[in-house]
Amino acid sequence: MDPEKAKKEIMEKLSTVIDPEIGIDIVNLGLVYGVDVDLRQKRATVKMTMTTPACPLMGVILMDVEQALEKVESVETVTVELVWDPPWTQERMSEKAKRMLGVNP
Repeated sequence: MDPEKAKKEIMEKLSTVIDPEIGIDIVNLGLVYGVDVDLRQKRATVKMTMTTPACPLMGVILMDVEQALEKVESVETVTVELVWDPPWTQERMSEKAKRMLGVNP
């Protein structure tokens, strides 16, 4: 598998992780900032954020991310880097998420 296919699979798995407070997946919410894959070492790093540093369900979401990525066969080790810069804003959401939440584009 090439790194781009692995990244695509990782993003597909991440799109199954739902923010329990909002009811929308973390990819459409724009919480995933990037994915790096090293297939030789079978390692993936996901850079992501939360809608707020005080997110009460942060632990649940991070656990769900790790569980979703356990299903990626080309990766044995997953690191989730929680980043706060740049801060998340509604502009990061997909058009689908904005429509679901009634946010005007």
